[in-house]
Amino acid sequence: MRALIVWSLVSVAMIVQGVAREGLVAPSLGELAAHQLTSLFGCLIVFLGSVLALPWLGIVGNPRGQLRVGLLWLLLTVSFEFAFGRWVAGHSWSRLLQDYDLLAGRLWLLVLGATLLSPWLAGRWHARRGRC
Repeated sequence: MRALIVWSLVSVAMIVQGVAREGLVAPSLGELAAHQLTSLFGCLIVFLGSVLALPWLGIVGNPRGQLRVGLLWLLLTVSFEFAFGRWVAGHSWSRLLQDYDLLAGRLWLLVLGATLLSPWLAGRWHARRGRC
């Protein structure tokens, strides 16, 4: 349950940055550069959320638990992206899949990788600081 709460909070932060991208960043930098910049910033949001949440989740010294949480977050994120994008925003499947095209400069796969691995990376960060 706690992992779902953290995912929800991180998701709100990601939605806010998405709104900022569309309204503030994209008009200045262009859509692709705005996507790239906010994708990298999204990776940072997910990692910092993981660092802050890991002690509360009780899995600082539990790599298997960290990877389970990352997998849960990944599945929730992909499900949300496709469900919201398709049935709320009304995007076509091809439009939804555009963000997965690394060759076109789209970096969404990095955000998904960060979502999967950030709890484990945050656990390593805590371990290096002696917080196991």
